Amino acid sequence: MNFRILKTLSDKEKRTFYLHITFSIIDGIIRAALWINEYVFIKSLNGTSYQLSFLFQSSVVVLLLSILFNELINRSQQKKKLLRRVGFLTHLPLLLLLFFPRNPELYAINSIYHYIFLFIFFTYYLSYPTVLPTINLFLKNAYTKDNFGKFYGIASSVRQIVMMISFFCLGVILDKDAFSFTWFFPILGVLGFVSVLLIGRIEYTPKTTPEFTKGVVQTIIDSFKNMIKILRTNKAYFDFQVAYMFYGFAFMSTRPVINIFYDDALHLNYSSVAFYQNAYNVISIILLPIFGKAIGKIDPRKFTIIPFFALAAYILFVGLSKFFPHHIEILNVQIYFMLVVSTIFYGLFTATMLLSWNIGSSYFAASHEAGDYQAIHLFGTGLRGVFSPLIGIVLYELFGFSLSFAIAIVALLLGVYIMYWSYKKRRV
Repeated sequence: MNFRILKTLSDKEKRTFYLHITFSIIDGIIRAALWINEYVFIKSLNGTSYQLSFLFQSSVVVLLLSILFNELINRSQQKKKLLRRVGFLTHLPLLLLLFFPRNPELYAINSIYHYIFLFIFFTYYLSYPTVLPTINLFLKNAYTKDNFGKFYGIASSVRQIVMMISFFCLGVILDKDAFSFTWFFPILGVLGFVSVLLIGRIEYTPKTTPEFTKGVVQTIIDSFKNMIKILRTNKAYFDFQVAYMFYGFAFMSTRPVINIFYDDALHLNYSSVAFYQNAYNVISIILLPIFGKAIGKIDPRKFTIIPFFALAAYILFVGLSKFFPHHIEILNVQIYFMLVVSTIFYGLFTATMLLSWNIGSSYFAASHEAGDYQAIHLFGTGLRGVFSPLIGIVLYELFGFSLSFAIAIVALLLGVYIMYWSYKKRRV
């Protein structure tokens, strides 16, 4: 980063940048912990497979509330106060983990701790539809148009680096003490609330004061009507969303099953899980600039075939590790050769899916409709989250790992076919 540019900034932008970077550092630590919390639930708390599906489910279904919460944010006259309240109420329950026992036998005989754990994180995920859009609103208001993308990119890179360091540290800590989550999650809860307070210190001046002639309920009803109208009239975008339904089912149905597979089939320790998480993040960071240039020149339906295929290959090689369990151990990290191959594909998937998921919808929309199209995309993600993780667990319980993975791969190939057919038949 060229630090000389900071000298040219106004005091408002400079202060915003420092607050943004501090928030990103804390957010990076928290995101690493959230990525590993599903494995903590299975390995340390001995949670059931169905409970695990709900834990993952809760991080996605909250997106169904995006339309409601976005309307509440728009109507709020005291956005900083709203941010503080939501931050406090959603982060406070993490302190309950301080009272969790450190005896694995207690988790086996009393499932109340599992349900409290699920409640704690569902409450935390409820912050997403309010806190994240409000943060983006504050940042876009405080940065100039030229600096917003630049500084947002810098902060995102800092967050990714901190995430990778945190993955490694948390893996080591959990391998030394499987119940260390009882103190580091509460600490992160406090830090998370502090980071929300820091963002709330960003100077925010609304450029306009919107007037609302309709009630919240009517506005939401109108939003749903507009969604249906868009899907009925824009056939190419409809195809895009249908293909995403197959992808979303495959991704969400296998996510909890793969965590169970890591523990039951491969017996991975925390350091190993952290190693694979970091490896695919490094690959993703390397590939993002390359594919970032490509997506602007390619129809997103054609582009999205890449992450669909990459995810199918990832699931395939994860499953193959059971039949080809050759591995070596280096510094307490279990390196499975099949998992190394799967991680390469997952890095490719992450890099390309990040671009397709975030900006693919805007390709089909006029500039003034981009928000509406992304709202449909977010709602579809939440809708898939309602049933996909649970179906994945049911398939695993009935048929085992192999068939549940195979069904997900078939779903992805159907998504590829729909994308390809739509690209050929429906030009935008």
